Amino acid sequence: MKGKGVIVFALLVGAAWLGYRSLPPYYNPFAPLQLSDPPGRITQFKLRRLSAEQCQALLAEANQRHLITSQKVADSAGACPLTNVVRVRDFGDVRLSSSFLASCPLALSSALFVEQQAKPLAQQLMGSPLRQIDHFGSYACRNIYHRENARLSEHATADALDISAFRFANGKSVTVLKGWPRPETQPFLRALLASSCNYYGNGLGPEYNAAHANHFHLGMRGYGLCR
Repeated sequence: MKGKGVIVFALLVGAAWLGYRSLPPYYNPFAPLQLSDPPGRITQFKLRRLSAEQCQALLAEANQRHLITSQKVADSAGACPLTNVVRVRDFGDVRLSSSFLASCPLALSSALFVEQQAKPLAQQLMGSPLRQIDHFGSYACRNIYHRENARLSEHATADALDISAFRFANGKSVTVLKGWPRPETQPFLRALLASSCNYYGNGLGPEYNAAHANHFHLGMRGYGLCR
């Protein structure tokens, strides 16, 4: 019986190994991230474990594929120094109300979020292509909630973007402040905020607290807190 047990165990281990080797790369958490990987926890895991060099290489590829237009910005010193940041000018055919500074992880995560979630959800739930995202900015050298004795905000390292509104090809627009309580626009906004968990460390909206009543805070800190 002991010998049979060893044989069965070896067969199980072999089957598990073969199953692992045959996994599609996007289901393998240890395979390199591809821009075409579908959204989900595995993709989020891969995004979180990218090295600086891997992130920069993928961001360059995203630029080549017109998912984003970003430009390298010189490092800066001061109370809130910035290193390896870029200026994001658009997300392909989705314009921005203004350009913004972003760490490489924020820029790459945002490009995937817009391409894989915001654009399809706009077409599906709003019936029109997404054409512009309005925002309140990303980089600000301050503590969270501007409190004197609090820790530094994600904005102090250009690791968060505050999105305030979405504009569509049919001329309509939806703000977070006015659109969240409306039955005709709330499903779109809720779906966006929920899907941000696949790309960002945290996504905070109107139901998180009063400070976020008029925008979505999408930041890299944490691991999938979206509310």
